[in-house]
Amino acid sequence: MTNKHDERYDLAVIGSGPAGLAGAISAASAGAKVILLEKESRSGGKIPISGGGRCNLTNILDAENMARSFGDQWRFLIPALRSFPPEKLREFFDSRDVEIEVTDGFHCFPRSGKAAHIVETLLNECDLLGVRRQNNCKADEIIFENGRIAGVRAGGRNIFAKALLIASGGRSYPRYCGGTSGYELARQAGHRITPLFPAMTGVQCVEEWPKLCAGISLPDAECRIDLPGMKERCRGELIFTHSGISAFAVLDLSGRIAELLAEHEIVPLKVNFFAGTSKEEWLQRFQIWQQQHGTSNISKLLADFMPKRLIPFFLEQDCSAARFSAAARRQTAERLSSYTLHINAVEGWEKAMVTRGGVDISEVFPKTMESRLCPGLYFAGEVLAPAGPCGGYNIQWAFSSGSLAGTSAAQQMK
Repeated sequence: MTNKHDERYDLAVIGSGPAGLAGAISAASAGAKVILLEKESRSGGKIPISGGGRCNLTNILDAENMARSFGDQWRFLIPALRSFPPEKLREFFDSRDVEIEVTDGFHCFPRSGKAAHIVETLLNECDLLGVRRQNNCKADEIIFENGRIAGVRAGGRNIFAKALLIASGGRSYPRYCGGTSGYELARQAGHRITPLFPAMTGVQCVEEWPKLCAGISLPDAECRIDLPGMKERCRGELIFTHSGISAFAVLDLSGRIAELLAEHEIVPLKVNFFAGTSKEEWLQRFQIWQQQHGTSNISKLLADFMPKRLIPFFLEQDCSAARFSAAARRQTAERLSSYTLHINAVEGWEKAMVTRGGVDISEVFPKTMESRLCPGLYFAGEVLAPAGPCGGYNIQWAFSSGSLAGTSAAQQMK
């Protein structure tokens, strides 16, 4: 019988989020003896809360287009996404009686609408493959022998393994297993950690009026960072909060804004509160109102487009459409289509869904996910620097990188 103080495995996986579960399953499927270590009492990482509890697993993009959505680091993601692309992930769950549906022609969710079914299926697969699962077991220290991975010190005991996969996630959502333990382990192996920023979260602004509108939402707005050379823009629902704005119109920009705020005191954000409607189109609409609804107040006419509480912040002074001056029309059209909010902070780690930054990918082989510095050490998921937009990108990357890392580690045993 193996002494519990001298356990030996082919692969020790740290973290039971999507990356860790995919790594354990792929390695065990290839014949490796695997142990899965999780510092929390529950498994699944952020899967249970993703997509509002419905779990936006992936989307319908092919591997290359999905990779390109991650920005400048996209080439690093290609091998993993090609080896385990979105269609393969959907097939995995479909073959285990968890039907995945494309809800809006793009985003993919379990038909049941329950993220718990995803976690349950992954854990069952681990059990079927003989993966040993250990919860409440934090990995504290890597064990090295002759410059190579020999195991990990976790839960107060030594767990010896020929390879180690760090899939412990990032700093985001600390109440749902986020933390820095993976970065600390990576540093023990000599890896550089790029600066960490909260991403996919709301932003705070200097202006007071958005805070007075907390709880109000607009269905389709567009935001862009108004700095030289910045091309990033984001479109979708916008929600006013007690500190600024949030939701899809700004989520994908928040990580870049956090990065810019490390260099700038303020980041200007240009907002079109009605995406697709230009200043000129608003001016044309105002002219029609003058001609056809001259006796109606502008506030009444604007109420067809936005909640009444918002109108005073776009309209300097209410009047009839017939008395709506050219200067007032230009000012209102400008505010509606190109309003500058001055961002001075992003919501912190407690609300961030993703971490921007992490293990430097220049120190990791993209075709295997193995460390270039320490043989036998692998990485997957959010602990690595790349971060993608909202919409199934980051979970797919976690599954793909975990699957490639687990397969690569198992192949090294043969």
